[in-house]
Amino acid sequence: MNDTIDKEVVIRQLVKNAIESYSVGFSTRHISEFDDPEGTINSKIHNVFIAALGADIQYYSSLVRSLDSSLGNMLEKLAIGIAELSYDVSREVKGPLSVEQTRFVAELLEKYKRRVLKPTEDDYQWLRNGTDDKDLEKRHDSDYYLVDKKTGSRHLIELKIGGDLDNKKARSEKEALLEQYTILSNTLNQDEKINIHFATAYNRYGEDKPWRQERVRQFFADEELMIGRDFWNFVTKMDDGYEIVISEYKANAHILTKALNEIKDTYLGEN
Repeated sequence: MNDTIDKEVVIRQLVKNAIESYSVGFSTRHISEFDDPEGTINSKIHNVFIAALGADIQYYSSLVRSLDSSLGNMLEKLAIGIAELSYDVSREVKGPLSVEQTRFVAELLEKYKRRVLKPTEDDYQWLRNGTDDKDLEKRHDSDYYLVDKKTGSRHLIELKIGGDLDNKKARSEKEALLEQYTILSNTLNQDEKINIHFATAYNRYGEDKPWRQERVRQFFADEELMIGRDFWNFVTKMDDGYEIVISEYKANAHILTKALNEIKDTYLGEN
C-alpha cells in the first residue's frame, strides 16, 4: 500500500482517538463535579452579573471557558502525536547560553519593540557562531522541538491555538525561542539547520484570509509564521495535512457534541 495512504489512515485514527478520549474525559469530569461547589462549572457560576441573565447563559458562559481551554490542550497533544510520525519530538532544550548572547537577544528584541528593525531570519544568524563559555547552562521548556527524521533539520515551535498575543507576550515568546535557538547553536555543528516558528492551530481571521496579528508580526518574520493550514501541513508533513485533520475532526465531532449534551442535561435538567 502507498506510504502516503498508510500515513493518512494513521493520522485519521489519531484524530478520532483524540476526540473520543477527550469527550469521555471532559464529560466524566464535569458530570462528576455536579455537586461540588468547587467544580469547574460551579466555581464560575457565581458572577451575579451573569446570573442575572438567566440559568442558560450562566451555564453556557462557564462551560465555554472550560471547553476552550481544555480543547486547546487536546489539540496540542494531538499535534505532538501526529508530528511523531515524521519527527523526533522533544519538549525541552538545554545547554550553554552566554551573557553576551543573552545581551544580543535583548538588544534585538528592543529594536523590534521600537520598530527600528523589521524581523527577518537573518537578524539572529550571529548566534550561530556559538560560545566558548560552557559554564552557563540553561534549560528551556519547549512547546515543540522537532527533528526531521529524514533531513535532520531542527524546528523550534511556539504554538498558540488562536494566536492572540499582546505585545509583552509576543516579545517573551520570541525571546524564549531565540534562547532555545542559541542553545542549539552552541551544542550543534554550524551546518545543522535550525528554524524557529510561531504557529497557530487555526487562522482566527478565517482560513485562507490574511493573518493580521500585528502584535505578533512586530516580533516575528513572515517566514517564521505557520498559521492554521501551514501548521498542520508541517506537523503531518503532507501537502493536504490540514484537510485530512479537519475532515476527520468534523466526521467525529458528533462524539463531542453528545458528551456536551450529557453535561447540559446534568446541569440544566433538559432531556
